[in-house]
Amino acid sequence: MLDAARAKLRRLAADEVPGALRAGAHLVDIRPAAQRAAEGEVPAALVIERNVLEWRCDPTSDARIPEAVDDDVQWVILCSEGYTSSLAAAALVDLGLHRATDVAGGYHALVAAGVLDRL
Repeated sequence: MLDAARAKLRRLAADEVPGALRAGAHLVDIRPAAQRAAEGEVPAALVIERNVLEWRCDPTSDARIPEAVDDDVQWVILCSEGYTSSLAAAALVDLGLHRATDVAGGYHALVAAGVLDRL
């Protein structure tokens, strides 16, 4: 299942995330509150927990967030280690949000690459 999900994505390495954000992408942290509290926050990220991601990012949903303006938004999904985010990003692709992707290695990769302060 994970391999099939990742086949739909052009995943970003941690060091690519700052450039993607400068180009207009939206970083979405799907980690649960307890995990964000334990590991650390990402100030540049929108927090949308996994259980509500699809209808918050779908521009046709009544529950969409203001950033969900159309199908061409680039969503960069972030979880702790880059597994759940791949499945979540693939679900967005399946909804027609073809620019959705995730961060390879997740939050831990951002920390290891030292890019949190550049987001």
